[in-house]
Amino acid sequence: MKLKAIMTGALAAVLLAGCGSGGKASAPVVRPVKVYRVEPLGAVDKDFAGMSTADSVSNLAFRVSGQIIRVYVQDGQTVRQGAIIAEIDPREYRLQMEADKATFLTAQSQMDRNKRLLDRQAISRQDYEIADAAYVRARSAYNNSQSILADTKLRAPFSGAIEKMFVDNFQRVQVGEPVARLVDPLTRTVKYTMPETALQMLKMPGLSFTVWFDAYQNTPFPARLKEYMKSSTQATGISVALTLEPFDEKRYDIAPGMSCTINMKVESPQHDTVTAVPLTAVFSRDNREWVWIVGTDRRVKAQPVKLGQLFGSDMVMIDDGLKAGDEVVTAGVYQIVEGEEVKLLP
Repeated sequence: MKLKAIMTGALAAVLLAGCGSGGKASAPVVRPVKVYRVEPLGAVDKDFAGMSTADSVSNLAFRVSGQIIRVYVQDGQTVRQGAIIAEIDPREYRLQMEADKATFLTAQSQMDRNKRLLDRQAISRQDYEIADAAYVRARSAYNNSQSILADTKLRAPFSGAIEKMFVDNFQRVQVGEPVARLVDPLTRTVKYTMPETALQMLKMPGLSFTVWFDAYQNTPFPARLKEYMKSSTQATGISVALTLEPFDEKRYDIAPGMSCTINMKVESPQHDTVTAVPLTAVFSRDNREWVWIVGTDRRVKAQPVKLGQLFGSDMVMIDDGLKAGDEVVTAGVYQIVEGEEVKLLP
């Protein structure tokens, strides 16, 4: 009995000790989170790095083969339309032209004589038609040889600058082999690359572009969509080309290769009900996409959402599930549990 009393007293002492100040239950930990306040996507405003590109670019080549006897221009030189770029040795083609010319003149003379004979009925209609066919063939051959001889001189199809010469004097070239690259020194075209997932933005109403060149930082240049690739075979993004609206070309010298920033803006009332959140706010569960909404009581609730298009580098459109003013958690979404109390980080 005495032993039992001692043990009972010891147990009571332990329990009393556990209920003292050192044994108080710890308060639940409130998770700190970062949140994003949802706004309507009636306006998208994104910047992209771009560069001006030539409106007209041509790799010039001869339409005849031969040895180059003279190159008239050099890299960087400005040329006018029709200027001679290079010349092939014309001797072989001149000889052929002279031979075709002689054949043509003979056929022409014979044709004139046959016309007079036919008028006097001194030649049959058949003989006249044979001579006429020979004359037509000779004339075509002569015209063709004249054209070929002219092709021994390579001329600029438009005014521009020689970006690169690919040949030297006395080099032999083949038909179609690049000789020089000619570019238009002034341009209204700029290009940039955007993510494939943002392709739908180019089809949205209210789309507008403004270009800011590094060389003219305080001058906005309005632009319009020219063309874009509908897919990217190299997975490098969608290439988009814009055309600058008319501007004072005497005041602003926009040349190929100038770096710029392209601002793409979408202002569409049709998308006032569409929202967007950072990609890090979305998580998957039960084959659906969700976000955590922070309530007024600072407790989180899982909200299913319908995803739209990605845009920029870190945002995704939400077609359904959120409304303006909702606050969603943007980090650690897979560690949060339903109904958990959170603390908003600044």
